[in-house]
Amino acid sequence: MPPVPLAAPPPTIVHQRVLDNGLRVLVQPVHTAPLVSGWAWYHVGSKDEGPGRTGVSHWVEHMNFKGSARIPRDEMKTLVEKFGGTWNGYTWIDQTAYFETASRDALDRLLFLEAERMGGCTYDPLDCASERTVIISELQGSENDPEQLLDVELTATAFRAHPYRHPTIGWLTDLQTLTRDDLYGHYRAHYTPGNAHLVIVGDVDLDVAFRAADRHFGGLAGAAPGRRVTTVEPPQHGERRVRIEKPGTASYLKVAWPCPAIGDPAFFALVVADAVLTGAKGLNLWASFRLPPPQRKARLYRALVDGGLASAVSGAILPTEHPFLYSVSATVSEGVAPERVEETLLAEVERLRRDGVEPGELERAKRQLRARLVFETDSLTNVAHQLGYYSTIASLDTYFSLESRIAAVTEADVAAAIEHRFKSSQRTVGWFRPVEGA
Repeated sequence: MPPVPLAAPPPTIVHQRVLDNGLRVLVQPVHTAPLVSGWAWYHVGSKDEGPGRTGVSHWVEHMNFKGSARIPRDEMKTLVEKFGGTWNGYTWIDQTAYFETASRDALDRLLFLEAERMGGCTYDPLDCASERTVIISELQGSENDPEQLLDVELTATAFRAHPYRHPTIGWLTDLQTLTRDDLYGHYRAHYTPGNAHLVIVGDVDLDVAFRAADRHFGGLAGAAPGRRVTTVEPPQHGERRVRIEKPGTASYLKVAWPCPAIGDPAFFALVVADAVLTGAKGLNLWASFRLPPPQRKARLYRALVDGGLASAVSGAILPTEHPFLYSVSATVSEGVAPERVEETLLAEVERLRRDGVEPGELERAKRQLRARLVFETDSLTNVAHQLGYYSTIASLDTYFSLESRIAAVTEADVAAAIEHRFKSSQRTVGWFRPVEGA
């Protein structure tokens, strides 16, 4: 099948081809620097894990850096570094991804590496055992982080039925009992060409890139994608609360409300509402690790931080395949009664729900979001990430329409999106309260 240009605003043109085995290959030539970024995306994350198997997707990601039939374990990482490149991978609720960004001469080796990762990883039992220790240590480390622990407990409280309630790293007892065969079975079930997207962005020739993708991946056997999650979270009929008490130095508050999936138009109105409340952050999970500076005109910053009640406040809203959560977090300032922070935060949210946005807030939020959308595609790695992320959980058309859909949000859209979701009966409130003890 010849490559088919997809609809996109010029000068961005992404070319797509589907190999006979079902692998979708996206190529965007960018000749601003002699570099190339390659990402392999798998449509499997922690929401695709059954009872007793939580954490298996993340553990499989770890194992896929442990060597393959044709790449010794020690070379899995150095292969990229020989070309002066960087590499990494991550697992989240909807997807698992791996990337390498290096000099353009490395393209063939990068694709060889990812093809091996898709079809040839070996899962040595000794490596499985050692990674169990590593991942359990990672889990215990996160449990010692009050904000991470609060996030896990709050999410598990907000969801009753949907597997989004499970932490991506998994529950401890599952990590203690998963076997090498469980890991390998999960790998073989989900790491198939038809469940993957390969994204190549950089200083490449279009035909050369497609031929290289076909040469490395075309021989891998296709398979039907596994069963998709069909569980729908039942309606919430009242406020839910969770309170954690552990040794610590500060109190943390986190409040979450239901958030639409990326395919729901209301998602974009809620993105604008978040920008009004906590400041614009963009829609790139990978770039979100680089926190933007505090946006001092955001309502909750003025109410909580300028008001001396909290040392930090932030919001979190990200595109997901199924309805997830929108959350606001605050760190209580020393000497402040935590109840005052909750009362003030909820009062500001209710004021937005009751009175709507103020003059100038809507346009400022949109202007800041446009800037974030530009900032979060400031590198080949980020461009390739966005193409793969959205094509895996939604579509490329969704990605290319982000700016226009945000620009189209009206005051009425924001009011409609938050009217039901921001009611007290729909929220989940979580507290971390420090107590004395070892």
